[in-house]
Amino acid sequence: MDIINRLIHEEEGQGMAEYVMICMFIAIVAMVGYQFLGQALNTKVNTIGGSF
Repeated sequence: MDIINRLIHEEEGQGMAEYVMICMFIAIVAMVGYQFLGQALNTKVNTIGGSF
């Protein structure tokens, strides 16, 4: 019973789960942003690269 009580009351994993959720949110925002801005960024990079 002591092990079950410790597992129920420990909160160390909670911080890790929140950190993972924040990282997933940032990754999703980056992917969505790339979908909207990807072509414009590609055109700009090619324009800059072509000028050298």
